[in-house]
Amino acid sequence: MKVCVFLADGFEEIEGLTVVDILRRAGVSVTMMSVTGNRMIKGSHGITVEADALFDGADAAKADMLVLPGGMPGTLTLKQHDGLNELLRSFYDQGKYIAAICAAPSILGEMGMLQGRKACSYPTFEGSLEGADVHQIPVVTDGNITTGRGMGAAIPFALRLTEILRGKDKAEEVRESIVYQA
Repeated sequence: MKVCVFLADGFEEIEGLTVVDILRRAGVSVTMMSVTGNRMIKGSHGITVEADALFDGADAAKADMLVLPGGMPGTLTLKQHDGLNELLRSFYDQGKYIAAICAAPSILGEMGMLQGRKACSYPTFEGSLEGADVHQIPVVTDGNITTGRGMGAAIPFALRLTEILRGKDKAEEVRESIVYQA
């Protein structure tokens, strides 16, 4: 299993890195991919992270799942990246896994990908979940799309992605190993 987590300056560090950490603990190959043309990405709280790859030149189309962390202005940068939008549309059309947390589900909503689906996001972005059945719970999976509410939901969000990709037993194993109590 291969996952791409997309990063832009101003991404929410906890949301992006928790997913990377937990999925790697579960044995999933995760690539942190910069959409900025620079491998050094500064998060919304001043933490600098080195991405594994740049969007240009990488083949994210071969991934099994795409993950969009929230944060500002990172979410806006992801939303404005034409190549990422094309990739998201391709994954959506193929029924491949897409996940977004906090502000980032607004990207999927504005692209029409949440029409008639259950979804969640950071409270101030719920209006951008166009056509969705909006829920105020930490994580929602509806078909091939998983959304998370915000930074406080990062661990349950990452564990849900683990369950999707590696099964309930592996997700439970990782949950126990990190001493997470839901």
